[in-house]
Amino acid sequence: MSLTIRKATKRDSKAILELVVGLANFERLEPPDGKAKRRILRDAFETKRISILVATLDRAHAGYALYFYTYSSFLARQTLYLEDIFVYEKFRGRGVGEALFRACAEEAARHRCGRMEWSVLTWNESAMGFYERLGARRLKEWYVYRLDSDALSRLNRKVQLS
Repeated sequence: MSLTIRKATKRDSKAILELVVGLANFERLEPPDGKAKRRILRDAFETKRISILVATLDRAHAGYALYFYTYSSFLARQTLYLEDIFVYEKFRGRGVGEALFRACAEEAARHRCGRMEWSVLTWNESAMGFYERLGARRLKEWYVYRLDSDALSRLNRKVQLS
């Protein structure tokens, strides 16, 4: 078994998009459309707004991690935010997910981040157990809020009319 974790290159584009669709299917969500797929590749390889690690097992794309940096004003340091981590089902249980996660933690340390954060779907108990085994703790005092694009449009219309 030859497991490799590396920074994605443009040559990985097709595989990355297939992995993103695989994650969407796993999470029971709508996969990105063509425009969104083009933005992902642009933001990874042109604007560099996001970073992607790919895992290959015996030369086959097995998984990926997508992350970016936010900032903690209280720590006065960056935070590595892990947006996605996904491993195809046929490659699970072979250390791929842990290797991707540890590579993200190494990136956070290399960039002198004050912390690393991510979200987990409430039904994904397997993921919660995985993270907790690696030393992560679930925050009970925080709730995640979101404005989707429709809500942003409504809010911005209100702001513009004021």
